[in-house]
Amino acid sequence: MKQLKRITDYNKTLPVLEVYRCVQSEGSRFGRPTIAIRTTGCTHRCYFGEGGWCDSWYTSIHPEKGTFCFQDIIDIYDKNPQVKEMMLTGGSPTMHPALVNELTHFANERGIYITIETEGSHFLSTDYPIDLISLSPKFNNSIPILGAKTPAGQVVDEKMIKTHNRLRLNHEAIKQTLEYHVDYHYKPVWDGSVKNLKEIEDFRILHNIPKEKTFIMPAGDTRPELIKMYPKVFEMVAEHGYNMTGRDHIIAYDIERGV
Repeated sequence: MKQLKRITDYNKTLPVLEVYRCVQSEGSRFGRPTIAIRTTGCTHRCYFGEGGWCDSWYTSIHPEKGTFCFQDIIDIYDKNPQVKEMMLTGGSPTMHPALVNELTHFANERGIYITIETEGSHFLSTDYPIDLISLSPKFNNSIPILGAKTPAGQVVDEKMIKTHNRLRLNHEAIKQTLEYHVDYHYKPVWDGSVKNLKEIEDFRILHNIPKEKTFIMPAGDTRPELIKMYPKVFEMVAEHGYNMTGRDHIIAYDIERGV
């Protein structure tokens, strides 16, 4: 059996930008206290038009360098023994197999429920299967528009669009991921259009995802954008039989980071 990578130096800086206590505000674990671990680096460059750029663009379009080590993660759990959940987000956490695998060991030892948010670009095996895969594939409405400006003022060119599309819908990796790990939910972003809704449903059918595991998330990276979208999502999920998930960290804190 192949030996999976692990972290050996707990004081070495990792591709981790943020480690903080929060409340899960999306999907099937909504409302539960958790420690969020945000990695940097991503295969995608998501732009949702009126819905804005990826709300963590500083990990993807203009990725900042990591500043935390594994010991920092241990320390925050030691200071918050009441928190029994972990959310690994990004960026794209599956780009960092040793880190993710080490976190599954830590979570198993501490009895911590671990969720990993992923767009599905990479299949990642771990020594202890992850409790919940939070799958948020990116559809055509996420493709950057040629000539648009990123949050840091960079003009979108063909190279950025090609980078975004290269692993945008890696169906084989997604299939492997859903089969390998313990549980999952499907959490697509909806921009309010009929075209995007069809993509969401076609993907659900392709991967045999039940509607009860489908949580529709409104597009928007600011509080006003989300509030504008909420009534549309309410009506749509009621009509089609999906679940809705808000993005209540943005409702609560708007564009503030690390909350």
